[in-house]
Amino acid sequence: MSTRDLPADWFKSAVVYQIYPRSFADSNGDGYGDVPGIISKLDYLKTLGVDVIWLSPIYKSPQDDNGYDISDYQDIDPMFGTLAQTEQLFAEVHARGMKIVMDLVVNHSSDEHEWFVESASSKDNPKHDWYIWSDTADDLYAYFGGGAWEWVEARQQYYFHQFTRKQPDLNWENDDVRAAVYKMMNWWLERGVDGFRMDVINLISKDWSKRDQGTWQMCQNGPRVHEWLQEMNREVLRGKNLITVGEMPGASVELARDYTNPERHELNMVFTFEHMDLDGTVGRSKFDYSKMHLPDLKANLNKWQKGLEDLGWNSLYWNNHDQPRILSRWGNDGMHRVASAKALGTVLHLMRGTPYIYQGEELGMTNAYFTELEQYQDVESVNWAADMVAEGRPLDRILDSLQVKGRDNARTPMLWNDSENAGFTSGKPWLKVNDNYTEINAEAALADKGSVFWHYRDLIELRHHHDIVVNGTFDLLWPEHEHIFAYQRKLDGKTLTVVANFSDHTVSLPSNLSPGEVVIGTATLSGDLSPWQSFAILS
Repeated sequence: MSTRDLPADWFKSAVVYQIYPRSFADSNGDGYGDVPGIISKLDYLKTLGVDVIWLSPIYKSPQDDNGYDISDYQDIDPMFGTLAQTEQLFAEVHARGMKIVMDLVVNHSSDEHEWFVESASSKDNPKHDWYIWSDTADDLYAYFGGGAWEWVEARQQYYFHQFTRKQPDLNWENDDVRAAVYKMMNWWLERGVDGFRMDVINLISKDWSKRDQGTWQMCQNGPRVHEWLQEMNREVLRGKNLITVGEMPGASVELARDYTNPERHELNMVFTFEHMDLDGTVGRSKFDYSKMHLPDLKANLNKWQKGLEDLGWNSLYWNNHDQPRILSRWGNDGMHRVASAKALGTVLHLMRGTPYIYQGEELGMTNAYFTELEQYQDVESVNWAADMVAEGRPLDRILDSLQVKGRDNARTPMLWNDSENAGFTSGKPWLKVNDNYTEINAEAALADKGSVFWHYRDLIELRHHHDIVVNGTFDLLWPEHEHIFAYQRKLDGKTLTVVANFSDHTVSLPSNLSPGEVVIGTATLSGDLSPWQSFAILS
C-alpha cells in the first residue's frame, strides 16, 4: 500500500526500526553489512512488528564519518551493494507491508562529491559558491575537533565545515543548491522511498552575525531554516503522505512546535537531544559524563510531552547510531539486564509520539566495553582520545569515558546467533563483536517468550491496537520520586497507567493504583515494586 493511501497521520501509530547497514548483516563475508544482508533479515523485522525501516546512509562515500560524508547522493557505495539491490530491498520491504526511510544528509557533502570538486577548482566555476568560502579563517571550531576552516590551494580560500574537514557545508543560500537537493530527493521518492530522516537539518542556515559566539550558536536554527523547510515541503514532500523526521540538536520545545505544526508544512516530527544530554557535565565534553538523575529525566520528557500535546508531534527514542546503548547507560546491563531493558522500553513506547527502535535494542544489547584505544574507530572518539592523551589524561580514565559514551558502542555488529562473530559475518567484522553474543542474540531471544524481543513486539501491538497509546493525554505521576517513572494516558474515559521501577532496589508505590486490565508486564496495585519491574494497566 502506498503512503498516499494511508491516513494522513499514519506515522503516529507507526513504530520505526533503525538499521545501521554496515553493522546489520553481511552477506558476502567481507566483514561489512550490506543490502543483501538486510533483505535476508526482513522477515525478522516483520516478526517484530515494526512499520517503518530507516536506513542510515548507504550512499557512495569515502567513509570518513561512516557514510555521513556522501560523494554521490544517487548511487550506492560498493561496500553495501548496488542500486539495483537497493531497489529490490524497497520492493521486499513493501511486499511485507512495511515502509522505508532514507537518511538525508544535506547540511554537508563529502569533499569528494563532484559538486565540491568543481567548487574547489576555481572561483570562476559555475558551482563556485555551492559551498561556503572565505578569504580568511577565524577561530570557529569543528565539532569533531580542530578548526572549522580548511585551506584550498587552487582557490586560495578556506571552506567551512562543521564536522570533519572532509565534510564541507553546502551553501543553502544558493538557489541552485537547494534545487539540486530537491531534485535528488524526488529521484529517491520515484524509486519507492516513503520518507526521510534529515541529518542535522536545523544547521543548514547560518547566522554569520553570531560567529563571535561560536560555531554552535551561529549554525543552529538559523534565520532561514523554516523558509527552506517549507520550500522543501512544497517542492518534494507535500501531497505524498510521507514520514519525515528532522534531527535537530539545540531545538527547543517552542521551536519543535513550529517545525512540526501541520499548518506550517515543514516536518512530521523532530529528534530532540535534551533528554540525551542529562548525563553530561555542563560546559564540558560529552565524554565528561555524570550520573543521570531520574527526576530530571522525567521533568524533561514531561516538558516535551505537554509542550507538543496540542500541536505537533514527538519522536521517542533511547538509542541510535550516535548514542551508546541506553541499557548500559541508564539501565542495568548485568543481573537485571532483561528487566531493565523491558522497563526502559515500556516507559518509552507508551508515551505520546512515534517510537524508534535501534537495531539490537529489542535484544537488550549492551555497550561494547572495549579495553584498548585501538579498538575504537569512530572519528569523534578517536579525535577526543588523541586530545586527551596529548593533555596527559590517564589511559584508564579515557577508556572509562569511551566505554560509557563512545558512539562505537552503538555500532558493534548485530548479534544474530551464538556462532562465530554472532552470525553477522563469515569473515572478519569491521568492528569487534560484543563479547556477550553467546548469551545475547536474536536466535536465543526468538526462542524465549520472556525475552526483550517479545516484550517489544507486545509494546508495538499495544500502539497498533489501542488508540489511547497514540492519542491519549499525558500526565506524569510522582515527578520527584527518585526511583519510579510513572505516568497516565487518558482518552475517552479510559486511563492507561504506566509504572516502572528504575532502580536495582525494591521500592514501595507512593499510593495504591486502581485495578484494571494488565496489558503488559506484571502489575502491582499496592505495596512493593521489585527491581526494574514495569507494567501498564488499562482501566
